[in-house]
Amino acid sequence: MNSMAAVCVACLALVSPMAGQAMTPQEALSYERAGDLHFSPDGTRLVFTVNSYRWDWRPRLRIVDVASGNVREVTPTGKSERAPQYSPDGKTLAFLSNRDGKTQIYAMSSDGGQPRALTAHKFGVDSFHWSRDGREIAFLAKDDDAASEGSGPQVADRESDLSRLWLVNPATRAARRLGVNGYRIDEFQWLDASDILIAATGKPRVEESTDAIYSVSTKDGAVRTIGHPPQPFDSLLVSPDGKRFAVRSTRTMGPMARDLFLGTIGGNDLSDVSDPPGLAVAEARWHEDNAIWLRVVDGLVNRLWRIAPGARSVAVELPLSVAAFDISRSGLLAFVGEDFGHLPALYLRDAAGHLRLLAKLGGEGIRLAPATIFRTKSFDGTEIESALMKPAGVQGKLPLVVLVHGGPSSNFSAGYGWETAWAQLLASHGYEVLMVNPRGSNGYSEDFLKANRGDWGGGDYRDIMTVLDMVIAKGDTDASRLGIGGWSYGGEMTAWAIGHTNRFKAAVDGAGVFDQQAEFETEDDPSGDEWYFGDPWEHADVFARNSPASFIRNVRTPT
Repeated sequence: MNSMAAVCVACLALVSPMAGQAMTPQEALSYERAGDLHFSPDGTRLVFTVNSYRWDWRPRLRIVDVASGNVREVTPTGKSERAPQYSPDGKTLAFLSNRDGKTQIYAMSSDGGQPRALTAHKFGVDSFHWSRDGREIAFLAKDDDAASEGSGPQVADRESDLSRLWLVNPATRAARRLGVNGYRIDEFQWLDASDILIAATGKPRVEESTDAIYSVSTKDGAVRTIGHPPQPFDSLLVSPDGKRFAVRSTRTMGPMARDLFLGTIGGNDLSDVSDPPGLAVAEARWHEDNAIWLRVVDGLVNRLWRIAPGARSVAVELPLSVAAFDISRSGLLAFVGEDFGHLPALYLRDAAGHLRLLAKLGGEGIRLAPATIFRTKSFDGTEIESALMKPAGVQGKLPLVVLVHGGPSSNFSAGYGWETAWAQLLASHGYEVLMVNPRGSNGYSEDFLKANRGDWGGGDYRDIMTVLDMVIAKGDTDASRLGIGGWSYGGEMTAWAIGHTNRFKAAVDGAGVFDQQAEFETEDDPSGDEWYFGDPWEHADVFARNSPASFIRNVRTPT
């Protein structure tokens, strides 16, 4: 917590917590989060990335032995490594690392040993994938003769600044560039030994979502169109047999990709196969030809489903919310499990459904306050899901802080991330903390997600205030000591709230947009804001109506 935040929190007149229970900011941020899980082909090892604020959020790689649970660190102290991938035969582990300067592809024996760099690009490597036979690795990187950042005149959208598609032989380290010019490549996957599927746009200068799916020949760089998923889309996958592809897209054109679309290579049958409908796909794994495993956002909880096109989808019953996962060829499920009562940890579930703790992720000294998940009707009857965190063992009427999540097409999840770390820190000092998923949040219906289009600070703000009033009505909250805070959209909603009410005694506005038009005219990619508001030269009234700046004259709250 910075000094401004500390001052604002002090404005709320702290309740004395129980002796020894109050967390420091350092303790609150001492946790680790794991992600990007990958089993070795034989299922005996699991590699994953770990992030922590203690390392300035530089990801590290760890490998856990599935049988023993023994964990070893791969990454040198002070370095950043990510995107681990085992070779198809399982003998080699490749990953991105900055251990010798710019981020390059490194490879090491799966049994250990010293990693060696496979690339040496001047500007580093963006991403990579093994070929299906393991003989080549495809990767994205700029040409070495591209202009250096910060040198000379700054020119937007130059062809020479685009990342190119390359191939490297991991045995000889010989690299060659595929002749794919004029495209901004955002994602790619191997289709077969001679073709790579890419998600790219041929209009890189246009500030709109114009990506399509193409195949690129590894022999001559020839490009052919495969499909045009609805915009926006991401998370390109190819089936194990190379006959189909999947993307995360949207059935109703925005504002975000959250539905699973499946298509046949060479066919014109791309269609939404999301099941269960209405929930948001966060992650997908496709290790079997006829089955895709999905991590879906179901309000405050992330769940797993196994879908088989043309067959009944199956929910995977787990006792915790899932932050990341992978499936082995033998049916082992590894996942990062968490909720409001459990810090993130690695778990293993066998084919019979038996669970065991595979590895802890630190933060053992963090004491978690209890939280209750509940649903209430908002001002217009819309059902809103929220969580209320309470300090353990503190009696009497308590001060309350409302936290607002980022996005807006994001959501609070039951677990321990930086937003909920803030909540736990406040709860340990005697505050109630209210976290609301108002209309516009992800993890509910498509209509709910789109319900704040052109209306930031309208129904979403009223949802938050309605839930707050319902909590106060229960009688445990001191209505004279209320605070509000958030980051990004949460910061913007904080600025909006203090322009519309003087109920809050303090506010923390983190990275909040104050003027929507100013943001639109200065950000890299305004397509998201254009979906919500149009453009400011044609809809100036909408931008003004949705900007906290328009109501600055009303603000009296210390911020």
